[in-house]
Amino acid sequence: MTDFSRLQTALHDNLQGRATNIRVRRSNELHFQIMRGDAQRLAELLRADFGAELILMVANDRRVDKGVLEVHYLFGNDRENWFAHATKDLPPDDRAIDSLATFYYPASRFEREIKDLFGIEATGHPDRRPLVCHAFWPEDYYPLLKDAVPPAIFEDDGTSFPFKPVSGEGVYEIPVGPVHAGIIEPGHFRFSVVGETVIDLKIRLYFTHKGTEKLFEGRAPADGVELAERISGDTTIGHSLAYCQALESLAGCAVPVRAQYLRVILLEMERLYNHIADFGMLCNDTGYAVAHSHCFRIRERLLRLNKRLTGNRLMHGGIVLGGVGHDLPADLDLSGELDAIIADFNEIVDISLGNTTLMDRLESAGRLTTRIAMDLGVLGYVARASNIDVDARRDHPFAAYPALKFAVPVYTSGDVRARTMARVEEARISVQIIKQALNDMPAGSIVVPVGTLPAWEPAFGLVEGWRGTIIHWVMADESGRLYRVKVRDPSFMNWPALSFAILKNIVPDFPLCNKSFNQTYSGNDL
Repeated sequence: MTDFSRLQTALHDNLQGRATNIRVRRSNELHFQIMRGDAQRLAELLRADFGAELILMVANDRRVDKGVLEVHYLFGNDRENWFAHATKDLPPDDRAIDSLATFYYPASRFEREIKDLFGIEATGHPDRRPLVCHAFWPEDYYPLLKDAVPPAIFEDDGTSFPFKPVSGEGVYEIPVGPVHAGIIEPGHFRFSVVGETVIDLKIRLYFTHKGTEKLFEGRAPADGVELAERISGDTTIGHSLAYCQALESLAGCAVPVRAQYLRVILLEMERLYNHIADFGMLCNDTGYAVAHSHCFRIRERLLRLNKRLTGNRLMHGGIVLGGVGHDLPADLDLSGELDAIIADFNEIVDISLGNTTLMDRLESAGRLTTRIAMDLGVLGYVARASNIDVDARRDHPFAAYPALKFAVPVYTSGDVRARTMARVEEARISVQIIKQALNDMPAGSIVVPVGTLPAWEPAFGLVEGWRGTIIHWVMADESGRLYRVKVRDPSFMNWPALSFAILKNIVPDFPLCNKSFNQTYSGNDL
C-alpha cells in the first residue's frame, strides 16, 4: 500500500474527524478542508509519517462568493509523486492563523507575504516585520483583497527598516544597494564584518514589487500566458509552462504528445543558455574574462536558435494553452547545432577548470551545508550542489519527461565550485535530453483547445525551471476568468540561503558567491 492510499485514513484518525470534504483530484492530489489550529498537526503528520513537506501557502479572498478568506497549504511527496492540498476558511472579521514559522522556515516567509498582501495575521510568528510591503506602504493597505483601493499618495516618512544590528568590538556594517551600478535590479545587502570577514548578511528585497499576481485577476486564461512569461526575463518557458499546466490540469485538458516533447525541448533550451552564460559570468567574477566572452558568444548562438524555434530570442510565444506555438522548423538541424555548441562549451570548461587561479577562488567559497539547505527548503542546482537530490522533472514528471532517461547530478561540497559544476553537468544533460526528445517525438498536432475551466476549484502546475521548481496555483471564477494566480519562483526559497553561504567568507568574494546562486529579483518581487 502506498503512502497516498493510507493518507485519507490517517487524516481522519489524526485530525479526529476535523479534516472534511476529502476528495481525490487528478489521481495524485488529495484535497480537503481543515479547521483553524490544525495546520501544524497536519504538517507534523505529513512530514513524520509520509515524507511530505510544505511547498506552498496561498491566501485567497473569497468574500464575494463564499463569504470567507481562505488559506491553502500545499504539501508534496517527492518519492511517490503525490500532493496534499488543505484549505482553511477564515471569517472576514477574524483574520488569523496559527504560525508554522518555527516548524518550517519557508512557512515564515509565506506567512509574512500573506500578512502584507491580505492582512491575515500568523499568530505566534517570530518575525512581525513586513516582507513585501515595506518602506512607506500604509499599514492598513492589503493590495490583494478584492476591495482594496490603492492609496492616492505614498509618502516616505524616513523611518529606517528595523534591521537587527550586529555589534561588538571591531564590527562594522557595509550597506550595499538597493541602487547598484549597471543594470542589476534593486536589492539591499547589509554586511556585518570584522576586517573583511563577513559575520552576518541581511538581505532586503521587493523594491521591484510590481503587483504581478494582481495583474492576473480578471484576465481570460489565454491572456495570462503573456504575463506569465514575463515574470522573470530569463525564465520565459519555465513560468509560462507552469501557468499553462495549472490551467490544463484544472480543465482536464490532455496536451498532444508531440507538444509535450516540444515543451521539453524549449524548457531545456532555456536551461542550456542560462547555465552556459552563468558559467562565463562566474569565471568573469574571478577575473578570467576570456571564458566569459566565449560563453556569451555561445549564448548568442543559442538565442538565435531560440528565435528560429519560436520567433523570439527569449522564446516568448513558445508555450500556449493546450500546447506550443510553433512546430520545429523543417530546415533546422537542431541536433547537429547542439552537438557543435556543447563541444564548444566543453572546450571552454576544460580550459577554465585547468586554471589554478580560477579554481582556487571557486573551491571552499560560499559553502552551504546540507543541513542548512534542507532547513531552508532550497531548490534547483543550489540544492543539488549541497547534496539534496531533488528535481521535479524526475520527482513530479511533466510534459514528456516520463518517457525520457536522464541523470540528476548531485554534488556534496555545497560551495561555489559545486554550484558551478552542477550548471556545467546540467547543460550537458540538457543537450542529451533534447536529442532524445528529437529522436522519440511522434508526429501529430501541437495544440488543442483547453475547454471550460470549472469555477472555484484550485489547481497547480509544477515545472523544474533552470533555477529550480516553479509553481503556479490558479483558480477561475464562474465566468471562466482568472480569479487568483499565485506564483512561487524558486528564488523565493533560495534567496535566504545566500546569507548563510557568505558567512566566514571575505567581502570581495560576495559577487562570486552571489553569482553562483544567481537568484532573480523580478521573479521574487512579484
